[in-house]
Amino acid sequence: MTNPVVQPPASAYFITPEKETTVARTLAILVDNEPGVLARVIGMFSGRGYNIESLTVSETEHEKHLSRITVVTRGAPHVIEQLKSQLDRIVPVHRVVDLTSTAGSTGESQPIERELAIVKVAGKGEKRVEALRLADVFRAKVVDSSIEHFVFEITGRPSKLDKFVGLMAPLGLVEVCRTGVAALSRGMEGM
Repeated sequence: MTNPVVQPPASAYFITPEKETTVARTLAILVDNEPGVLARVIGMFSGRGYNIESLTVSETEHEKHLSRITVVTRGAPHVIEQLKSQLDRIVPVHRVVDLTSTAGSTGESQPIERELAIVKVAGKGEKRVEALRLADVFRAKVVDSSIEHFVFEITGRPSKLDKFVGLMAPLGLVEVCRTGVAALSRGMEGM
């Protein structure tokens, strides 16, 4: 007599992956200011399938030809660590600092993050008055105006800008232009 073949349940064949938590990270990357460096750095993110939520680049030391790239991204902590390690190995990269993780490990507060936005709002009557009132509350400056529109300049943490833009949407928001996050760690130490 042959033994009957016992079939495992159908669910045994499908492994449900555990969901990894994602974290937002602000990375400061000091690089040589030369053609192609930005493309190589950004290629590391796209090669791993990570989106860049914010990107700012500027020359910071003219005499040394150094630029600073500030990137805000979101991903699994272990993959972000791998990404930082790979970025550190690119030849024109001098240093990679995770501003958000160093804040937590040293007990210091979060890095200083600022962004600038230019916001165009069109409206008349009550909506116009309300837009001006909200701009005053958020300390936004009027940089251009006519009878039918305003252009506001606002700086601050990205969350502040998000709230301002959200409040302007029902009042006649036309267009928004944002610079991206510029960030520094707190304390005496530099990059």
